[in-house]
Amino acid sequence: MARTFRWLLAFLIAVSAATLPPATRLLASPAAEPGDLRILKASANAPNIPFQAYDFQVEEQLLALANQSRRQAGAPPLKIDEGLSQAARIHAQAMLEARRLSHQFDGEPALPQRLAATTNLQLEQEGENVALDYDAEHGHEHLMMSAPHRANLLNPAYNVVGLGVVRNGDRLYIVQDFGSALPKYSSAEVKDRVATAVNQMRHNASRAGLQRRDWLGADDAACSMAQSDKLGTAPVRRLAETYNVLTFTSLRPESLPAEAKRVVAGRNLRSYSIGTCYARTHTYPTGTYWIVLALE
Repeated sequence: MARTFRWLLAFLIAVSAATLPPATRLLASPAAEPGDLRILKASANAPNIPFQAYDFQVEEQLLALANQSRRQAGAPPLKIDEGLSQAARIHAQAMLEARRLSHQFDGEPALPQRLAATTNLQLEQEGENVALDYDAEHGHEHLMMSAPHRANLLNPAYNVVGLGVVRNGDRLYIVQDFGSALPKYSSAEVKDRVATAVNQMRHNASRAGLQRRDWLGADDAACSMAQSDKLGTAPVRRLAETYNVLTFTSLRPESLPAEAKRVVAGRNLRSYSIGTCYARTHTYPTGTYWIVLALE
């Protein structure tokens, strides 16, 4: 088959997404897609072989080709995550059954939810390439010729990938699920990082340091937010009757939200307490830290 004809039968769709931006809420006490669907029309003389199977060898080849291109571009290599690969293979099978490319079919969860269902990674960003091609080499070549697909393949923020390839005759349904995975911290580690950020913000504002206290109800207040999937909950409002309260979600607890400066740098503050709770929710399917910072 001529190369030109192969290019005409190569279809590509890309999507990239970030998790929802962290949310922040300040409480002061009274005293103080579906994707672009392209129907795949087979050539009249193309074989219609019903055999279906995951092609693990092509997946390995696509990983090697991707990392070769990333190395040339100065981007760090991608590591395979089996959970992401499971999600990619399930979606590749769905494309084969539908005989079309899409990032989301009717009744199928969106990309963040699909990835959260199969991996324990904490992802800050996600992206996906889907394609129809004949082999790994041409599949990678065609993806690199398309700006959005190349952007996903070379994105330096991505450090993990899942690959799913389903073969149907001489055709390959290809899914590449990218992610930016962050380290997971214990509750104590999150609190230490928040405390360091508080001290740094006080120092930058030329304010004296604050005494750190352990308030027993702080974690419960943080978990009430996670359970409700929102920052404003009854335990937090009760806490705000006595303290200045900052509530926020974060994947990087070493950095406070910009809105925190007005409260944290207050002149008359003496101490603070931190509550935290890690959870996956509808809003944050791959997880986030829910944080309560109470100052007095």
